[in-house]
Amino acid sequence: MKLFIDEYLNKESHLKILDVGSCNVDKGGTTYKLLIDNENWKYVGGDIVSGMNVDVVFDSLYDWGIISDTYDVVISGQCIEHVQDVQLWAKECIRVLKPGGLMCIIGPWRWNEHRFPYDCWRILPDGMNWLLGTFGKMEIIKTFLSATDTIGIARKPIK
Repeated sequence: MKLFIDEYLNKESHLKILDVGSCNVDKGGTTYKLLIDNENWKYVGGDIVSGMNVDVVFDSLYDWGIISDTYDVVISGQCIEHVQDVQLWAKECIRVLKPGGLMCIIGPWRWNEHRFPYDCWRILPDGMNWLLGTFGKMEIIKTFLSATDTIGIARKPIK
């Protein structure tokens, strides 16, 4: 996520950033909020449960109760594997993103089972390209593998 933030986010721009699945279940662990260290950026942590690092509790799994086209950037790391219906989830991520906005989704492709409360998926670049590009109608900027994760970076088309 640091690579995405450093390489793709303009430090001079005023950005509203939503972190989907932000709850820090590992008390004392790190969060992406620490990477959003810029006075021009507003970080909002969102999740389906309240807890550490959660600013907004979503109304439901696939309808978050957020006005469409609200955020300049949507990030989500280590959440997608816990979502049962990734298509509905991706649709909601895209819906709350402003036209021209950027999204970065990170999910494991090689990791042990870790339920919270589910562990449903492992995703590879072809799957990420399909989910964000073919299904989500977003412009794929880059998808790639790290040692354990698949990273997908995409832009929502301007209407």
